[in-house]
Amino acid sequence: MVSEAAVSTPAPITTTAQRDYYWLRSFVAGGVAGCCAKSTIAPLDRVKILLQAQNPHYKHLGVFATLKAVPKKEGYLGLYKGNGAMMVRIFPYGAIQFMAFDNYKKLLSKRLGISGHIHRLMAGSLAGMTAVICTYPLDVIRARLAFQVTGEHRYTGIGNAFQTIYYKEGGISGFYRGLTPTIIGMAPYAGFSFFTFGTLKSMGLKHFPELLGRPSSDNPEVLVLKSHVNLLCGGVAGAIAQTISYPLDVARRRMQLGAVLPDSEKCLTLNKTLKYVYNTYGVKKGLYRGLSLNYIRCIPSQAVAFTTYEFMKQALHLN
Repeated sequence: MVSEAAVSTPAPITTTAQRDYYWLRSFVAGGVAGCCAKSTIAPLDRVKILLQAQNPHYKHLGVFATLKAVPKKEGYLGLYKGNGAMMVRIFPYGAIQFMAFDNYKKLLSKRLGISGHIHRLMAGSLAGMTAVICTYPLDVIRARLAFQVTGEHRYTGIGNAFQTIYYKEGGISGFYRGLTPTIIGMAPYAGFSFFTFGTLKSMGLKHFPELLGRPSSDNPEVLVLKSHVNLLCGGVAGAIAQTISYPLDVARRRMQLGAVLPDSEKCLTLNKTLKYVYNTYGVKKGLYRGLSLNYIRCIPSQAVAFTTYEFMKQALHLN
């Protein structure tokens, strides 16, 4: 029996139809994993956006106080504001990210001769950036909708937000505000996330196969991590990745929100945004504002994402 970590590619597939079918199953597995992960933490995501962008209704509150205040002001569904746009975005995002990771890993190993732990870091970074570029406009829409407070709506829905941004904020370029810090931030985030999970997984299956592993349900010759171990490894990966990339995430959100913020003219570029946030709010209350919430949300998010993806790989016979 071999560990799944040692199996970098699926068994040879001979026909075009079979290859297309495998591609579709892989796409679905990544999309479902992303949706499950984000649905788990949707209320925390809303609060994170409100705190990061210093929403005037909640900027004086902390994480848990905001979680209590939003339902009182906007109802419990207020915690899920912007989640519809998130689901529209996250399915292709998760699908592209996980598929791209497998393909970049294969490319780096076979074509460029890069192997070992470093190819996980590089493949993860490239996969994250690829997924961001493909789905970024939807992330901007989701951020704008989530930032709104009941009674002060600027947009009536996803379609209206697309139309308003397109006509009032420079056309297509309006949907890509904050793309630079997003890509720069996604490189270490996705890279260290995949790197940490992959490394913990391969080491666990190599040194403690009986304790941490079990035969895959779709291929008994492949050893996979037990579910609770998957959750633990995914949570650790998320915590490490978020700590490294969080200041860039704060800058990204402020640039995305654009004209919604009263100080938007000071957040036009990555450097200006980081300097403005640091000089105005400092490190703890600016660059790392909402980090405690981010730990609370990123650990279950990544744990669920990796665990669901591993489950879907078995359910769709991808091992």
